[in-house]
Amino acid sequence: MDHWWPRWRLRATRLIIMPRMRRPPRVHRTGAAATWLVAMAAAAAPAWSLDGAGQRAEDRLERTFTLAAGTPLTVHVGAGSVRVTGVPGRSDVRVVVTRQAASADLLAAAPVSVGESDRRVRLDATPGDAGRDRRLRADVVIDAPPGVVLDDLAIDDGGLELRGLRGSVRATVAHGTIVADDVAGTLRLETTIGPVDVNRAQLTAGGLIRLRTFNGDVRLRFATPPADARVMALALNGTVTSSLPLRTATAWGPRWGEASIGRADRVVSIDVVTGAIRIEAPVAR
Repeated sequence: MDHWWPRWRLRATRLIIMPRMRRPPRVHRTGAAATWLVAMAAAAAPAWSLDGAGQRAEDRLERTFTLAAGTPLTVHVGAGSVRVTGVPGRSDVRVVVTRQAASADLLAAAPVSVGESDRRVRLDATPGDAGRDRRLRADVVIDAPPGVVLDDLAIDDGGLELRGLRGSVRATVAHGTIVADDVAGTLRLETTIGPVDVNRAQLTAGGLIRLRTFNGDVRLRFATPPADARVMALALNGTVTSSLPLRTATAWGPRWGEASIGRADRVVSIDVVTGAIRIEAPVAR
């Protein structure tokens, strides 16, 4: 208990110097890990739709596949959005990618990249240089089993929405928002610029809720009052408020709050460089 503050301060200093934003590795073709480029759903040939002025184009990819238990799904989007919904009773994963671009040539030059192996499935909706071209936007909708593993889910410019998930999620958004609702399990959510809003969260045995932003607010709302939790919150330049009873420091320097409730096998860790942290829980009855 007496040594946790120096570790937080060191971690926060590293965050100020260089926010830890990583993009998923590019897909390469290697033996068993077959990788191919997919332009449209199934085996259909590429087809683009233009508006009346002939200035914009659109394409669409739809794929359904089965992931073995624990096999991670990796998703990358340059500009656009990702929405993932955990569907009770679902055994496969359905992915729909809708893209819009300034021209059909831009879409054709950067087809959606899908790589599958027995170790992971990778989806890059804006591969190569297209990931830096804001004239190309990709919106990804995923319906999956609630326990799906999402690893290195990355968006450069846009929004992420998570709903009904119970597995493991590691996601980063460079510029945009993260919104999660009715979630449990292991959550590692991070933005560089933008807010993180988690609603109806549940702490399960061995679970983790790890929220971080360099510039933005973080709000965490529990579905029920946590009976067991280790809570740590740090705002270098901002505020920490909580309906949970936290031991806090608010007089000078970084603001922080911490508490141990029941068993400490379920962890909440929140870091903000510039912004406000708000933790809320319903009143126990």
